[in-house]
Amino acid sequence: MLAHDAALDWIARWDRQQEGYLPDREERFTALIDAVEALGRPDPLVIDLGCGPGSLSARLLARLPQAEVISVDADPLLIGLGRAAYPQLTFVSADLRTSGWTHLLGLDRPADAAVSTTALHWISEPDLKGMYAELATVLRPGGLLLNGDHLDTEDATPTLSRLEHAVHERQAERTFGANRPEEWRAWWDAIAADPAFAELDAARTTAGADHHGSESRLLSQHAGALREAGFSEIGTLWQRGNNRLLCAVRG
Repeated sequence: MLAHDAALDWIARWDRQQEGYLPDREERFTALIDAVEALGRPDPLVIDLGCGPGSLSARLLARLPQAEVISVDADPLLIGLGRAAYPQLTFVSADLRTSGWTHLLGLDRPADAAVSTTALHWISEPDLKGMYAELATVLRPGGLLLNGDHLDTEDATPTLSRLEHAVHERQAERTFGANRPEEWRAWWDAIAADPAFAELDAARTTAGADHHGSESRLLSQHAGALREAGFSEIGTLWQRGNNRLLCAVRG
């Protein structure tokens, strides 16, 4: 068992390295949770897709303590961290690219929302279509998909896409200057070197949980897959440069 305080320390370090890529990460979290709260239920059922160590799930539950949050990820190490740090959350080990993943969630009613931050771009476009189609089967009519991520528009509006990248980079320069937090790879190298995580790191390798590249970084890829899955209204709810909160309403 991982120590609770040690897990919290590693997640705090995770959050700092994520902020190096997302200087307005907390603002995006806030906008996403605002949207869940605006559904009007004090006790929404929410699925966190690609939850990592539970950073979003924990913030959502802090704002809406009556919510039921199901946190889903395929990475044994990140789920191990989350379980040690946040015993109040329900973590489910599932690969969103594999058909039938929703059967592992143990849902007793349709979900009110599915949320995700900086995760779904790892999924290839064909797998993304399957994942959104399966997600639609467990969301209630009017339920939301809220996906915060860097989603580009260069295929449709190349000039705007270039400007979006510039706006994002200027924000990072103002926030950090030359003192950016450690990079994503450095965090992974550090935790893999900690003997306390040897077993989970080995399980991670066996599960093939490491990511390579960005498979679906275009806004059009996500919007198209959501339309095919039966989502009706699809649009950007919050944006800073190419960092956006994509919202889709289950038809």
